[in-house]
Amino acid sequence: MHSKVFSATTIGVDAHLVEVEVDLSGGMLEFHIVGLPDIVIKESKRRILTALKNSGLRLPEKKITVNLAPADLKKEGTLFDVPIAIGLLQAAGLIQVPASFWQKTLIVGELSLDGSIRPVRGTLSIASDLRRLHKSRIIVPAANAHEVAIIADIECYAVSHMVELVSFLRNETDIAPIAHAMPTFVQEETDLDFGQVKGQRQAKRALQIAAAGKHHIMFIGPPGAGKSMLAKRLNTILPAMPLEEMVETGKIYSVSGKMPAQTFLTARPFRSPHHTISQAGLVGGGSFPQPGEISLAHHGVLFLDELTEFKRTTLEALREPLENRVITIARAQQSVTFPAHVLLVAAMNPCPCGFYGDRKKTCHCPPTKIQKYLEKISGPLLDRIDLQVAVQGVSYDTVVDRVADSVTTKTLQEGVRRAVMKQNQRFNSCTKFNAMMSSSEVDQFCGLNDQAQLLIKQAFDRFSLSMRGYHKILKIARTIADIDACEVIDVPHIQEALTYRSLDQYLEKIWVSS
Repeated sequence: MHSKVFSATTIGVDAHLVEVEVDLSGGMLEFHIVGLPDIVIKESKRRILTALKNSGLRLPEKKITVNLAPADLKKEGTLFDVPIAIGLLQAAGLIQVPASFWQKTLIVGELSLDGSIRPVRGTLSIASDLRRLHKSRIIVPAANAHEVAIIADIECYAVSHMVELVSFLRNETDIAPIAHAMPTFVQEETDLDFGQVKGQRQAKRALQIAAAGKHHIMFIGPPGAGKSMLAKRLNTILPAMPLEEMVETGKIYSVSGKMPAQTFLTARPFRSPHHTISQAGLVGGGSFPQPGEISLAHHGVLFLDELTEFKRTTLEALREPLENRVITIARAQQSVTFPAHVLLVAAMNPCPCGFYGDRKKTCHCPPTKIQKYLEKISGPLLDRIDLQVAVQGVSYDTVVDRVADSVTTKTLQEGVRRAVMKQNQRFNSCTKFNAMMSSSEVDQFCGLNDQAQLLIKQAFDRFSLSMRGYHKILKIARTIADIDACEVIDVPHIQEALTYRSLDQYLEKIWVSS
């Protein structure tokens, strides 16, 4: 007796079809699972048999062979419990479902010993790739229903117990398909506001530019200057995620098992890993590659506080994903690619004690120690950070001045909104921003008047800009002009853009003096 049902597995964030073939034959009672299963799948044998028994479904005592095809594709996780159980029931004749039903249907789910069906990872990725896998129907655990409801034009059924599923397949009960529903954006309640940060007008302006054009940004300054306070408020001025970005980000959280229960991820993620994180934890890795923090921050903010405390090798692993917006993890038998389009916010002190260049306190760090401290940040990595802002501590007069906190989240949001609307019209897309422009698009969209052209030529020679640095200044100037609702880039836009690259020379000065 033989049966075949269909399931799927995920590699990266992409779904791959898996045929679950089940054979019952005479001989000693044995249960074999083949087809490159991991240890979790091999352990599912006892789970499946016990769940079926406790659901009132007894199998004949025969030799059981399960093949997960294609046999050369690695499979992992618990999502094959339910398809294997259904394949066993079909092969034993306990359910009789026409082959035409299975040809259009995928099943995923983990079994508990009492027969209840538990949620599994990767449901959103599988559901979103259903048409690509030439299927139109999917059966998922009830706890994963909120993930697949966002996917239109598919037929989806949510079940919570094997008894319920078997009754449905026997046409004894009817289960209504999950209704397609757009996720409702829920504004997270937060008391964070830029008005709470005293002074720091240039830093706030830089964050507005970063939010408007998706430009990477770094703060350097003494401890207590407000670098972390500023970074943690960036999410409050970022534009809302469109549906396309919600699905892309949701797929990463789904395959990593971090999708919020009963709600869809609608707010942009904010990830702030500790500086002791490993390279695999930051960019992803493992024998079965899993997404790292840079992928979990996809379409959101990756905040690296105390940047120079991270291992240099860990930071260097960020260079390619910051440029390409994807991270590829290569293993002996496969390569996995995860999205990694993040807005990087970094914060660092200028020296080990933190007070080099501070107006209030004197730095006593020896030059060699400062040099060693700063060598953790390479030139190529620094060149990928668009906005570099020196932050100083505020004075007492600023603390007590009520005007100093007049730059609030609401005022910054208005400029971001104008710039985003300009970019949506320019690129005919709600997911592309100025920082993502190619070289040809920079030539096309970054038009300068004669005075601005002369200024950028002088800056190119004076600061010995690389082509990447030159294009970044033009992109930043384009974003500043968008915030100011200007079609042509003018001298003030170039001047302001140049101030955010002056940290190159500031760090150079530290290195030379050390």
